[in-house]
Amino acid sequence: MYQSLLKPYLFSLSPEKAHHRAISLFDSAMKIPGGKSIINCLYNFQDPSLEKEVCGLKFKNPVGLAAGFDKDGKYYQQMAKLGFGFIEIGTVTPLPQAGNPQPRLFRLPTDRALINRMGFNNDGVDAMVSRLVKMGKPQGTILGGNIGKNKVTPNDKAVDDYVTCFKKLRDHIDYFVVNVSSPNTPGLRELQDKKPLTHILATLKDLNTSGGIERPIFLKIAPDLTHSQLDDIVAIVQDTQIEGLIATNTTIDRSGLKTSASLVDEIGNGGLSGTPIQKKSSDVISYLRKNLTPDFPIIGVGGIDSPQEAEEKIKKGSTLIQVYTGFVYEGPSLIKRINQHLST
Repeated sequence: MYQSLLKPYLFSLSPEKAHHRAISLFDSAMKIPGGKSIINCLYNFQDPSLEKEVCGLKFKNPVGLAAGFDKDGKYYQQMAKLGFGFIEIGTVTPLPQAGNPQPRLFRLPTDRALINRMGFNNDGVDAMVSRLVKMGKPQGTILGGNIGKNKVTPNDKAVDDYVTCFKKLRDHIDYFVVNVSSPNTPGLRELQDKKPLTHILATLKDLNTSGGIERPIFLKIAPDLTHSQLDDIVAIVQDTQIEGLIATNTTIDRSGLKTSASLVDEIGNGGLSGTPIQKKSSDVISYLRKNLTPDFPIIGVGGIDSPQEAEEKIKKGSTLIQVYTGFVYEGPSLIKRINQHLST
């Protein structure tokens, strides 16, 4: 149904409009008498072999929805009905910000890819907390919070933004993700350098253990890091004792695309996601796994658009996996198909 009917319609709209329309249609479907039962039958698959315990959290399956799909925590309850084992909301910043001018999200259908330069558009952490208080956590689905800094915050003050988001969200989510790897906030990736990153993570780790509920802290990294930079990440993980890594965010690399160079140039800056970054993200995961302990949690994300690619990410060293662009191209049946494949 998605491939034959919904996808052609949604792909006839601008990507941002299609995103909101898809969620609206899904929400309407759930409100129809019997709609929730039909959706559960169509898209949910459960098997004890899929259950995982990671960082003290019990996941019903290893397939998650990556950050960026639900930036403000508006849709996670609906998305949980599609069978995800976990959902990551955000990236959220302390203050609301509009993000970059539109258009800022582009499809590359030939490559089964997206380019985005959204720029952390969100309503701010206070608005997210209000929604979380009102809606609560999704039953049976782990909820993560991806946090970032405001565009106007200088890098030497970035830690304050992460601390603000951490304090306000701690009571409402199950784990945190520190996002310093988006290519769409000027200077943000400079925070992946060893000194500033160690400072941010050590500060959050100290805050996490100083009182209140302790939440696992993950770091999301870029796929464009060199081996030397990845070695620094490994050292930082060991020094700060954070609980896990997410590999990887989008790439600024445009090599190997089937889409015409003129169209890619016309689109301009932004992070590339989808099928073209499959190998790049898997190579990062493989390198990290070889240099970290066998049981250190790594959430693998980047071009997962089939059960076979999901299995590949796990073989490379992922503990859990996340989808986004593959979800856009394949539709909600992707989660069920991956879980069925992994359970065999």
